[in-house]
Amino acid sequence: MIGKRSNAAKTTDTVGPASVAGPKHVAIIMDGNGRWAQKKGKIRTFGHKAGVESVRAVVRFARQTGIESLTLFAFSSENWKRPEEEVSVLMELFNLVLNSEAKRLHKNGVRLKVIGDLSAFDSKLVGKIRKAEDMTSGNNDLVLNIAANYGGRWDIVNAAKEVAEKVKQGEMSLQDIDEAVFNQHTSTASLPELDLLIRTGGEHRISNFLLWQCAYAELYFTDVLWPDFNEDVFQLAVDDFNVRQRRFGLTGEQIDTASS
Repeated sequence: MIGKRSNAAKTTDTVGPASVAGPKHVAIIMDGNGRWAQKKGKIRTFGHKAGVESVRAVVRFARQTGIESLTLFAFSSENWKRPEEEVSVLMELFNLVLNSEAKRLHKNGVRLKVIGDLSAFDSKLVGKIRKAEDMTSGNNDLVLNIAANYGGRWDIVNAAKEVAEKVKQGEMSLQDIDEAVFNQHTSTASLPELDLLIRTGGEHRISNFLLWQCAYAELYFTDVLWPDFNEDVFQLAVDDFNVRQRRFGLTGEQIDTASS
């Protein structure tokens, strides 16, 4: 089965836009690289390298279809627990992609942003990240967010620390804190609300990814392994999103009345 809806995507509880005009912010959990390689009799790292072409494909698709922001889960804070050789290859691949892709992204009007706890990376890699972010900072065709050493719980805790520090310094009071203020301190503060979260590889969980941002997102799961994910599969996910009724706590009848 190519794609499945999650029951979790059907329930929302605050008032929001009733109509669907295509997702503006899409996030993808890029899962299945290792299994793809193993099916071909290769080592797991072969799949990670093959998955780079799928990244290029989804960036092309996002630019062509008017998606404003694309967030890709490249390396989670839990991935450090993987075999040392695999982690090492992932870091090398991250370096290589930054070297080879940053100029391509810039040429195509894509702004690159890396979200996550970069303190765990060596200074050389962080320097490359900042250089690529600076080079592409003026681009507006698409914001490409790479989540590296990222965890949804880390994001929430980090935002809470920032808010607490502002209260401590007298820059705001407890009464000033609401959802909007808290959101301004998350990794995706400058981006549109997350509309659609896609996970490849057949697993049906979000694995500590964008926990705060997923509150009202539609979830789409596909059995397609990441190296096989292309523009056609991406289109299936968007098509599925476009026929869903996003109720945000309202009834279907209320939505129908508002749109008539």
